[in-house]
Amino acid sequence: MFIKTAYQKINYNIIKLIILASIFLTPAYSFAKPQNDDAIQFAQMLSQAFEQVADLITPSVVNIKLIKKVKVTAPNAGPFTDPFFERFRDFFGDDFFDKFFSQPYPPQEGFVQRGLGTGVIIDEKGYIVTNHHVVNDSDEIVVTLSDGTTAKAKIVGTDPKTDLAVIKIDKKGLKAAKFGDSDQLKIGEWVIAVGNPFGLSNSITAGIVSAKGRSILGSDQYEDFIQTDAAINPGNSGGPLVNLKGEVVGINSAIFSKSGGYMGIGFAIPSNMVKTVAESLIKTGKVIRGWLGVGIQNLTQELADSFNYPSTRGALVGHIEPNGPADKAGLKQGDIIVRFNGKKIKNINQLRNIVAATKPGTKVIVEVFRNGKYKKLRVKIGELPAEILARSSAPQRQRASVLGKLGIIVKDLTPELREQLGARTKHGVVIEKVRPNSIAYLSGLRQGDVIISVNGKKIRNVGELKAALSKDALAKGVRLVVETQGMERFVFLRVN
Repeated sequence: MFIKTAYQKINYNIIKLIILASIFLTPAYSFAKPQNDDAIQFAQMLSQAFEQVADLITPSVVNIKLIKKVKVTAPNAGPFTDPFFERFRDFFGDDFFDKFFSQPYPPQEGFVQRGLGTGVIIDEKGYIVTNHHVVNDSDEIVVTLSDGTTAKAKIVGTDPKTDLAVIKIDKKGLKAAKFGDSDQLKIGEWVIAVGNPFGLSNSITAGIVSAKGRSILGSDQYEDFIQTDAAINPGNSGGPLVNLKGEVVGINSAIFSKSGGYMGIGFAIPSNMVKTVAESLIKTGKVIRGWLGVGIQNLTQELADSFNYPSTRGALVGHIEPNGPADKAGLKQGDIIVRFNGKKIKNINQLRNIVAATKPGTKVIVEVFRNGKYKKLRVKIGELPAEILARSSAPQRQRASVLGKLGIIVKDLTPELREQLGARTKHGVVIEKVRPNSIAYLSGLRQGDVIISVNGKKIRNVGELKAALSKDALAKGVRLVVETQGMERFVFLRVN
């Protein structure tokens, strides 16, 4: 028994010696973390891709310097007073605006204000695309090419609605940038921003596409911004956003910032919109937009339910312009546009941009949801009239505070009020005042609106309105048709 035990101990000790020997005799490099050649090779390939993009796009990017001769300016008032430009203050930050576009004291006669921006050569004949807010209201524009040569530029045309502009220099044989299809961009795709931030020429930063179809200013602007985290700083405006093929997929336009510097959120105008606007500016000096002749609004869940429509995607038609393209084709108030020429419609911003980009005279198929059924209509797109564009830019009416059941005070629509408001309808009830944060206010009603109908029933006077807005009806929810500045729209009211 003792011999067997001793033998077992000897065998056990031998096994331990073998294990220890194998450990200590193993080469030291086996303990180090193995080098991942595949990962390094991938990083090198990505780096080479960035280098190739820089080589491709840099010759097509220009530095834009602007001179504005100012005579007399109020304190803290910059020379660039265009309303569209001023609204970018929220995105660039007050510090940047006050530093570059405002003066602490009224400048004297002959004061010169300077600005910086970026542009992209789009034609070898000297056409350059940039932002409207970069060149607007400037007295002199000087372009510096990638080789250091300079040339004075003239404005071919600008479009405040998209914040785009085309300028031209008298030089030939320039290298035009290649444009890609922005519709094919994928969220998460690598992109590269090129420009002259703070005057630092030909700076390149990389990031990804964070989102698409952003609307940051709203209102009547034509917006379909690409959001990116590629570093975009003051001076990058008008520069290209390119993919890894070196194709321009956007024009840098704005950043979201509280300090005026990069905070990880930048916006670029998609290349497909840029091409359409630039071609129109070069050809005619203005932008010719397609026109459907409807007033549209996004669908809330309550509005969708009231139409028995199983989604909130699409564009609800609140107004039909008399004798406009939609009217002639048979579209009706209450139709929900779900497809435009085969393309699914998500919201009014998308539809507005698609229609605007459609050449006037083009015949398209518009699919609508009406009374529980889908219907296709053939529409001949018109040209957006100047008076319609002017109407969309009209200032909002003043709001007021009053008491009332829903937070409104109303009165019958008289011929005098109709003329004063410029209303088209001959019947209805005028909202004289709206209490801020009331049910009516939060639902979208405003002073000066004319209530035309409730749940499809025409309203001719205050008595009919009160009857239609009974306690039981409001508990279930009612759908109003209201006219605002000559355009009809839907509003859904519910009192819980």
